[in-house]
Amino acid sequence: MSMIVRRLSRAATAGLVAAAALTAAAHSAEAADTLGSAAAGQGRYFGTAVAASHLGESDYAATLDREFSSVTPENEMKWDATEPSRGSFTFTSADRIVDHAQSQGMDVRGHTLVWHSQLPSWVSPLGAQDLRTAMNAHINGLMGHYKGEIHSWDVVNEAFQDGGSGARRSSPFQDKLGDGFIEEAFRTARAADPAAKLCYNDYNTDGVNAKSNAVYDMVKDFKSRGVPIDCVGFQSHFNSNSPVPSDYRHNLQRFADLGVDVQITELDIEGSGSAQAADYTKVVEACLAVSRCTGMTVWGVTDKYSWRSGGTPLLFDGDYNEKPAYGAVLSALGGSGGPGDPGDPGDPGDGASCTAMYTRTADWSSGYNGQVTITAGAEPISSWTATVTLPAQQSVSSLWNGTPTWSGNVMTVRPSWNGTLAAGASTSFGFTAAKNGSDAAPTVGTCTAS
Repeated sequence: MSMIVRRLSRAATAGLVAAAALTAAAHSAEAADTLGSAAAGQGRYFGTAVAASHLGESDYAATLDREFSSVTPENEMKWDATEPSRGSFTFTSADRIVDHAQSQGMDVRGHTLVWHSQLPSWVSPLGAQDLRTAMNAHINGLMGHYKGEIHSWDVVNEAFQDGGSGARRSSPFQDKLGDGFIEEAFRTARAADPAAKLCYNDYNTDGVNAKSNAVYDMVKDFKSRGVPIDCVGFQSHFNSNSPVPSDYRHNLQRFADLGVDVQITELDIEGSGSAQAADYTKVVEACLAVSRCTGMTVWGVTDKYSWRSGGTPLLFDGDYNEKPAYGAVLSALGGSGGPGDPGDPGDPGDGASCTAMYTRTADWSSGYNGQVTITAGAEPISSWTATVTLPAQQSVSSLWNGTPTWSGNVMTVRPSWNGTLAAGASTSFGFTAAKNGSDAAPTVGTCTAS
């Protein structure tokens, strides 16, 4: 399909896309919250990596369409898939993903323009000048085909070494073009599609370390010199050997403070049950605590197709059942949970539920006392969890009748002695907050119970 014909096709189907989006919005208003709708309520997207080859599987497509608001082609936009022979582009598989996403009113992330891996064999032997020409032609060819259709592009992917040096990774681009290839790629990408967000994407940069410091210094330099970079992607692949860092939120925030958006781009966390759910909660709460964290993408729909399938790292198991981690993410996003809620680990017959209501019980010029009342639903409960998100300026100096944990300005409170409640019974916890110039009320998230 030529670029002009593709543009006309997009215009012809715009009404259908809008209708699909309205239908989805109406459905989500009537039904239980989904990941995408709950994230939208927080001003963010919630996406997933998609493989074109799985779109014909009904459960895969149904889960994708119901739950997610953004998609990233897993492999279909990489160099070997789109330009296997020099100057000869093929977009069949990538178009299938983009067309499907747009038919469902979803956004699309582009992944990836310049990367040392999954290069066709003709790229690496090129001399320096020829490689520069080929790199820019590839960016223009790929971005030109999808101009106006991609909300964010991973312009350069994984250009820094692991380990303690913070050095650039050896690659055909680095070795032949030097440090300047990254800046050149971003400038070419800006000219190719001025409306798209341009991101640098990498892994093992989730906490403050030598690698993330090197990326930070590059972004800081780019911003100071007007190099067009809009966002930084954090892949966030976690397991027991590489857990969610304690300074994860702080690291996201320091990049945001440079004047770029931050995106969690390839999230998966090996594990199961409540431990995995708790780790997913940490990641979501960190993103919500950073105003420039614009969205999250999990790297796959179902465990059975994950690149780390043996570690069961995703939100849906191989039969597309919601895992406890799904409920944890939905709850952290402020949605109403289902069988996967952290307080309801997989038993769909468990009717445990609760509500949380906030009131300000005392007020003075520099601070206030707040109270959150927890009320059990139609069934007795043995425990509850509630989240309180404070305005960024405020801080809590004391809390009673509950046990808090923190992720940025999000306080997750669990009972200290008052977890067991009869059906319809209530308890409460209270806290003292310093206003620090903001008199705004905190936001109480969904209460979860077991």
